[in-house]
Amino acid sequence: MYSYFCLYLCPFPEADLSLHMLSESPCGSSVVYVIPEVSSLLPENVKVYIGQRRTAILRINAEMRAGKTVEQLLAVLKPQIKQVLQVMSFSHTDITAALSDRVRFNPGSKESMTHSMRAFTSSPGYEITFSLLNPDPRSHRLHWDIEGAVQTYIQPFLTKLSPLANFSIDSQMLHYAMLGVNPRYNNDRGAFILHADSLAHVINPVEARLGSNAASSNPVLNFLLYVPDAQHSPLYIQDHKKMDVPSNAFHSPRWGGIMVYNVKNLYGPEAEFPVNININMAEVMGVFLTQLRLLVGMESSPPPPGFLVAPCGSVGLADWELDRLMWSRSVENIATATTTITSLAQLLDQIGNIVINDNIAQQVSSAVTSVQLAVAELEAGNLGFALQYSKETILASEKAFFDPSLLHLLYFPDDQKFFLAHRNK
Repeated sequence: MYSYFCLYLCPFPEADLSLHMLSESPCGSSVVYVIPEVSSLLPENVKVYIGQRRTAILRINAEMRAGKTVEQLLAVLKPQIKQVLQVMSFSHTDITAALSDRVRFNPGSKESMTHSMRAFTSSPGYEITFSLLNPDPRSHRLHWDIEGAVQTYIQPFLTKLSPLANFSIDSQMLHYAMLGVNPRYNNDRGAFILHADSLAHVINPVEARLGSNAASSNPVLNFLLYVPDAQHSPLYIQDHKKMDVPSNAFHSPRWGGIMVYNVKNLYGPEAEFPVNININMAEVMGVFLTQLRLLVGMESSPPPPGFLVAPCGSVGLADWELDRLMWSRSVENIATATTTITSLAQLLDQIGNIVINDNIAQQVSSAVTSVQLAVAELEAGNLGFALQYSKETILASEKAFFDPSLLHLLYFPDDQKFFLAHRNK
C-alpha cells in the first residue's frame, strides 16, 4: 500500500467528509493529515483519528514542529506515521492469515491462526442463507421482514464487496427446528442457559434441516435466527467465563452464525397461543453484519491508546478496510495458484508417460503470466488490477490441474496415446 502525507496546520470543520472532499485518495493509498496540538478538530484525549475512507489525522505538539522544515518534520513523525499505517495498512498478522492455508508462516502466532481459521477462503462467489428457526409454531407465529432488512443492512455491504466476489442471498423459515442441545435452567435468574462448551453440538442437528444449494459449488454462509419456545424462554448464551454474551449470538468459523432472539413479556399466564411476534430486524441484522465481516476476513482489532477509529457506518466497511481485504485476497489467490501450478509440475514429473495437450500448456502459461502481472500490480499499489489478475491465475491454474485429459490417456498403451491425443484436439 502506498501512502502520502499532507501537512496542514489549520483546523477542519468536519473530520471525515471534509478531508475526503479535500483530497480523494485512490484505492490502495492513504493520506495522513498533521494538525497542531491546539487544534479543536479532535477531542483532547485523541492523538490519531482514522476515518471511514482513506484518511487519518495526526496531532503533534508545538515542540515537535518548532523550527523544522517539512523534511525534518517528516523524519521526526516517521514512527508515529508508521503506527497509523499499521492500523490502516497490512501487518505481519495479515500476511500470515492470507498465506495460512498454503505455508506455515509464523505458526506460533495464536492470533493469526484464529484470524485465518475464522474467515472463508477466497472464492469467486458465495451463497448467503438466512434461516428463521421456529421450534414450536404452537407457541408463537413469527414475522420477519427479511427482504427489507437485507436491502437496508446487508446489500450495501455486499455492493462494496463486489470487486472481490459475487454474492447471492436466499432465506427460509423452518418449523419445529431444534438446536439439538438441552439448555440448563438457572433458578436464580429464572432463565435457561446455553453454555459455550455446548455450542459445538448445536450446529450439526440444525444443519441437517438447512438443505443445500446443489446448483452451486460456491461456499455457503449460514445465518440462523432462533426464537425459543415458551417452555424454554428466555434463553441466554454464556461464554467460558460464565458471562452473558451481549449479542446473545455466536459464530462458527467458515460456516456462519446463530443468534438467539428472546421474546419478552409475551408469555404471561393469560397469553393466547400462538403469540404473534414481529422481530426487530435492526437488532438482528446488526449482529449478522458483524458476523459477516468476520467470515469474509475483516478482523476488528482494538486500536492503540489515543487512537479513535470512526465507525464503519451504514455500509459496514471502511474504504481502507476494503483495501486491506483486496490485498489479502490477492495474496491468497497468488499463493493458491502458485501451489496448484507447483503441484501439477511435481505430478507430471512423477508420471513420465502422461500426455500433456496444448490446452493444458496454454492454461499453465496463462496462469504464470497472470501471477507475474498480479505481483507487479501489488508492488505498484494497484489493488484493483492485482485482484483481477489473481482471479485469472486461480481460474487458469485450476483448469490446468483438473483437466480431464490428464487421466483419460494415462492408462492407454504408449503407442496409442499420441494418436488419441491428436484426434481429441
